Amino acid sequence: MHIAAIAHFHPADMSLHGKRKEIYKYEAPWTVYAMNWSVRPDKRFRLALGSFVQLVGLEEESSDFVCRNTFDHPYPTTKIMWIPDTKGVYPDLLATSGDYLRIWRVSDTETRLECLLNNNKNSDFCAPLTSFDWNEVDPNLLGTSSIDTTCTIWGLETGQVLGRVNLVSGHVKTQLIAHDKEVYDIAFSRAGGGRDMFASVGADGSVRMFDLRHLEHSTIIYEDPQHHPLLRLCWNKQDPNYLATMAMDGMEVVILDVRVPCTPVARLNNHRACVNGIAWAPHSSCHICTAGEFQSFDRSPQWKTSNTCLCSFSEVFFANAHARVHALPADDHQALIWDIQQMPRAIEDPILAYTAEGEINNVQWASTQPDWIAICYNNCLEILRV
Repeated sequence: MHIAAIAHFHPADMSLHGKRKEIYKYEAPWTVYAMNWSVRPDKRFRLALGSFVQLVGLEEESSDFVCRNTFDHPYPTTKIMWIPDTKGVYPDLLATSGDYLRIWRVSDTETRLECLLNNNKNSDFCAPLTSFDWNEVDPNLLGTSSIDTTCTIWGLETGQVLGRVNLVSGHVKTQLIAHDKEVYDIAFSRAGGGRDMFASVGADGSVRMFDLRHLEHSTIIYEDPQHHPLLRLCWNKQDPNYLATMAMDGMEVVILDVRVPCTPVARLNNHRACVNGIAWAPHSSCHICTAGEFQSFDRSPQWKTSNTCLCSFSEVFFANAHARVHALPADDHQALIWDIQQMPRAIEDPILAYTAEGEINNVQWASTQPDWIAICYNNCLEILRV
């Protein structure tokens, strides 16, 4: 039996000696791997966490994270994601992937399973899901990736409330063999209206792009020169021509332009150990955060900034980062923010670096409040104001 959790906090109302805090920390009872920000207008500062599952938040009076909800989950989650409902018109739903794709309904008092989406009902065995994505333009669409080489696009239907009858059901819209080997990630693109195009990466070392209107063929955007498995991909939030990917045990992030297939437009290769997470800025087309277990590119114990940065980085965060990095050894664990606007010229160094107390497993840039980034390492979640 595994557990899930939800957190909620209000940093705009928090104070510390009269000033807003710049870092908030939550310690879970297990290693934190998956996490996601809620985007509902009434629940903006809320996160869901897994390996197991918790919903957590920050108390205004104490400035501490608290667990708002915990629920059973059969296996550790490979990904967890809130419904991308920025207007609050859909039910408050949460999706998790593991053995199956599960849709949960969240309330102030409980979290209950709405539906379990299984495309192989004739067998007692299932091919584990490596990842999934929830379409931002049409929240009735989800896509899953699996070790069985397939991607599946699911359609959700929301029914009427009839006593305790579940609100949500789902069906398979299409399933396709996406790669020659296991598929490790899937992500919808905002191109072409944002509903029909998606990309996937897999163990065959390729990035492939699909169009739901023309599934008879796909486009190979990139192939790793050494055919190393590609683990993650992430689309630019402001310019759908660009996406980022990373290889298994790779020490660089590759930036691709779909208009120029197979040739990276940039390589962020200042790392000295494997990269674990990628997150594009939600409000800027030229900023991206990468995270993992790195060796510092700069021994100065503070954030490193440049005059070209489009974000407003906090001076208080500088001071906090200075105190923490100073106590850490040279082989540190960093979240790096890069400015890529000089592409295709080489990008030598990141513009900001934050050092955590352990290897960072995931990074998420909040879409509705872009001055906050969440990272997780060991059993800890940290919210960082940038």
